Amino acid sequence: MAALQTSSLIFSSSSSKTIINAAIHVPKLPKIRFTVPKTTPTTLPKQLVQELSFKEGFKNVNTTTTPYKSYENSNSSNVTEQLYAILEAVDDRVVMHDNIGEQRENRNTLLLNSINMITLTATTMAGVTATCVPGMPILALKLSSTLLFSAATGLSLVMNKLQPSQLTEEQRNASRLFRQLQRQLQTLLALRSPAEQDVKDAMEKVIALDRAYPLPFLGAMLEKFPEKYEPDVWLPSNKSQKVQRTSLAKGNNGWSEQLEGEMREIIQVIKNKDLEDYERLGNIVLKINKVLAISGPLLSGVAAFSSAFVGNGAWWGVMAATTGALASAVNSFEHGGQVGMVFEMYRNSSGFFKHFEESIKTTIEERDLEKRENGELFETKVALKLGRSLSQLRDIAAKSASSHANGIAVDEFASKLF
Repeated sequence: MAALQTSSLIFSSSSSKTIINAAIHVPKLPKIRFTVPKTTPTTLPKQLVQELSFKEGFKNVNTTTTPYKSYENSNSSNVTEQLYAILEAVDDRVVMHDNIGEQRENRNTLLLNSINMITLTATTMAGVTATCVPGMPILALKLSSTLLFSAATGLSLVMNKLQPSQLTEEQRNASRLFRQLQRQLQTLLALRSPAEQDVKDAMEKVIALDRAYPLPFLGAMLEKFPEKYEPDVWLPSNKSQKVQRTSLAKGNNGWSEQLEGEMREIIQVIKNKDLEDYERLGNIVLKINKVLAISGPLLSGVAAFSSAFVGNGAWWGVMAATTGALASAVNSFEHGGQVGMVFEMYRNSSGFFKHFEESIKTTIEERDLEKRENGELFETKVALKLGRSLSQLRDIAAKSASSHANGIAVDEFASKLF
């Protein structure tokens, strides 16, 4: 019995010792790092597909992956950055044209007031000199009036050559058109991702506007007295531009034969009424401005010549005072009435109708209806630009069609805005 207890104790102690040794001497497992190889945008290996299908029981495993879009996303991001850069340049040009327009308007006012004050002062001196009794010292008055008339003549020549009121109107038009381009770019960025063609078109428009409305005086200033009146063209031709789709409608894309006929009639009304009337008025204003630009310096020059002989006869004083007063009146009418600004306004309006006519013609000449702008949207834009409702636009188109059939001219302009 004692032997059995001794053996059991030995067995239990040995087993406990074994357990302790196992707990102490079991080696730690090393950390194994699994590296996952980078997969390319291709299909999965066939062997792996077979193993998955065999072990897991999968059937019809789709081995295709999503195409890799990083290159396209990078390209789209670059195009967007380019368009934002153009938008910043357009914002800068808006501020530049606004500031220069204010400066030229102030210059017009200051020059006009200075010339009129000089002319009226010289006229007063010439009149006083003519009333002096013979034998009185009048040399100082004669010399002063002659110098003042000469200065007024020189300033009038410079002012008539530059036409500050016309320069101011050019800057207003440039600022308005750049703001219009700014809104177009902002709308494009808000609605969709831009394409490379959008960047190219925006660049062409910015360069065309810079060329149409230059900032410097010398070398690039627009001709203020052209030999022939021509509408102002500030944007590149629509024929070289692709019509941007604003709708993905199927079928006719909002177009019909009736709508195309209405657009053709609108073109005829614009050409025969609005454009013709603005060209007629522009030619009249151009002739008036030429006459006034010559008459002002000529009258003040005659007054300067006559004032030098005041005192040698009664008629010299009368001529100096009369021509001086007329020169002041002519300058006030030309620059105070801003005849140059009116001419530039007519020329810009003619350019608007010319560009508008080309835009409509280019759109309806596109044979692929899906490449056109949506017909209903395009009709709405045409109506808004002409200051009409849709029903009024259709009425003027119907009048134009009936006038062709009856041989009667349309007695209404296409635009109700200007």
